Amino acid sequence: MANAASGMAVNDECKLKFLELKAKRNYRFIVFKIENQEVVLEKLGGPEETYEDFSASLPADECRYAVFDFDFTTDENCQKSKIFFIAWSPDISKVRHKMVYASTKDRFKRELDGIQVELQATDPSEMSFDIVKSRAL
Repeated sequence: MANAASGMAVNDECKLKFLELKAKRNYRFIVFKIENQEVVLEKLGGPEETYEDFSASLPADECRYAVFDFDFTTDENCQKSKIFFIAWSPDISKVRHKMVYASTKDRFKRELDGIQVELQATDPSEMSFDIVKSRAL
């Protein structure tokens, strides 16, 4: 169903793959893009892939949405996991693309039930591994 404000639909596969990431943990990350007025799946990262693999899969000059399943160990030595929603909007991407992604983000995020941390980044340094780790704790 398209959002009245942005006219954007969300492909069902986006929600299905997110549920698999959340429940079965068959993916480490998922990258989404907007194509023909619809949010669609662009890349699935397998459970063996790293945060570096994820970062490398985001284009340097185009906006994307992504979710990343971040595993970490607490100070009490407990294994935990948090699902991050990352709104990637590089400074050098086209203004129109940035506006479309910004206006669609909240609605798309609501479709993905189970997001625990949101991060917005315009530059790789804003979503470095250290920042992600500090936001997870």
